[in-house]
Amino acid sequence: MDTLEIFGVAGLPEIGPGDDLAGLIVDACALRQRDVVVVTQKIVSKAEDRLEAIDPSDPLGHKPLVERESVRVLRRRGELIISETEHGFVCANAGIDLSNVEKGYAALLPVDSDRSARRIRDGIRGRAGVEVAVIVSDTFGRPWRRGVTDVAIGCAGIRPILDLRGAPDALGREMQVTEVAVVDELAAAAELVMGKASGLPVGVIRGVDPGWFGPGSVAEDLVRAPADDLFR
Repeated sequence: MDTLEIFGVAGLPEIGPGDDLAGLIVDACALRQRDVVVVTQKIVSKAEDRLEAIDPSDPLGHKPLVERESVRVLRRRGELIISETEHGFVCANAGIDLSNVEKGYAALLPVDSDRSARRIRDGIRGRAGVEVAVIVSDTFGRPWRRGVTDVAIGCAGIRPILDLRGAPDALGREMQVTEVAVVDELAAAAELVMGKASGLPVGVIRGVDPGWFGPGSVAEDLVRAPADDLFR
């Protein structure tokens, strides 16, 4: 894999509950075999009606939702809550977001983002007749580093992790612990063309190594088990 092509999908309408994301994506761009389609969590949540009404006059009106959607609160600092969701994600405010959502509403994470990705992938296959991979992406902060980046919170048709353990490095030494979170890298790459304020909630990555395609689950494959987590 020497070259990747990444482009944002323009022309999508404002997404609402019940909208057919697969059909809208197929209508908006010409997909090819083994494209990787990256879809933001926000439009998945909108299409799946994961919106909750809040008091638009209360800047902290979404906080009860954060408490409800958290299975464990790890840290509090002022208005910020770092918590663990039922999916096993550790993130700010249980992933609840107010940006790019109509005033008076908050967007919750999809119930099962892997299932959401499979539904979109199956819909694209049925409408366009092509096999693609789908990644549902969201913006996460990172411990010890400033700034946010997009990561995968769901996927279908692509292996989340490239396991290089046992393979030789460039100097012939055997790699012992190297596992590459390829779906996170692809989500972050797509965000470069989608942007936070550009209104492009879908990106397509073309030229991904065919060996990366296959079954996998973000929730099962990428979320580190608490027993293996040195920081929880």
